[in-house]
Amino acid sequence: MTVDPAVLKVADAVGALIEAWGFKRNMGRMWAVLYLDDHPLTAADLGERLGLSTGSVSMLLTELMQWGAIKKAWVVGERREHYEAETSIWKMVSRVFRDRELRWIRTASEQFEEARAELVPATDPRQAMIAARVAGLAQLAVVGAHLMESILEGESVDSLPLKTLGELTKLGDKP
Repeated sequence: MTVDPAVLKVADAVGALIEAWGFKRNMGRMWAVLYLDDHPLTAADLGERLGLSTGSVSMLLTELMQWGAIKKAWVVGERREHYEAETSIWKMVSRVFRDRELRWIRTASEQFEEARAELVPATDPRQAMIAARVAGLAQLAVVGAHLMESILEGESVDSLPLKTLGELTKLGDKP
């Protein structure tokens, strides 16, 4: 089956976006092909449309299902598994924010706090500067986590604290 060139153009654009976000390009391409189709597709259909091997298709389908970007669909009279895209963009993006980015921020925050505990108050100007900057990074991580949590909860977000904190840490001042 031939694929509409416009669909492939969109699939390539989504693939590039997904790759820039740290995922495999073909994950984005596969999701886009499913998203733009009006019925579920089989693994063989996807491989043919995207020019991918059976093994690649299998691995991509597994990863996309783990992220909740696609799901299996039952097709009457068919024995082969079919797949369809998750159509809620927010549902997919918020899952990545919650499961990946928020976890990264929290991990960094813990490490900043551990580093702060190791930095004893010193009269040495260099050590004082390092301590102040680590404190700024720790506060930035706290604000960043709060900002991410607020976005995920659908609350309105005021970016001024982040901007203000960013200016303070840039100067090396204590927040």
